[in-house]
Amino acid sequence: MGDHGYVATTRGRQTVRDMVLSMAVIGLIAGFIYLFVPHDPSQDPVQPVSYEVEVATARRAAPYPVAAPEGLPDTWRATSVWYREDSEHGAAWHLGFVGPGQEYAAVEQSDGEAAPFVDSVTHGARSTGETQRINGATWTRYRGPKYDALVRTEPGVTTVVTGTAPFRELVELAEALKAERG
Repeated sequence: MGDHGYVATTRGRQTVRDMVLSMAVIGLIAGFIYLFVPHDPSQDPVQPVSYEVEVATARRAAPYPVAAPEGLPDTWRATSVWYREDSEHGAAWHLGFVGPGQEYAAVEQSDGEAAPFVDSVTHGARSTGETQRINGATWTRYRGPKYDALVRTEPGVTTVVTGTAPFRELVELAEALKAERG
């Protein structure tokens, strides 16, 4: 019976030693991969997309004038674009950007019910009651825990400029919008 205590203690030390050796081997492999697999920390992770074809297609298909920016500086990079009919929010248009301050901003449009659409694309932002005139149209400012927004509701379409970008960038994006049909 006395030998069993010695065997258990030895086996316990071997288990801990094996675990430490395994972790050391994993650490060496991870270090090797980090050192010898090429990586460029200065490379920009944002992959810009072209959206001209999608804008033209959406403008032909949408039941409302589709808004897209014209004349934005190169500091604005499009990162996502789509148009979907019969979506949860009716015919919906989306054009996402990384703005000059490296923050996200998007143009969102829908012919569906305005309140649920605005709530969805702004992630729960609420109206501040403040309005702003941009290119002759009245936009309402929204603030939220995740996104802020500028919202314009017209008969047949709600347009939202939203994101993590500061209001000055959201205004810049809204100022560049041209709404047209195809």
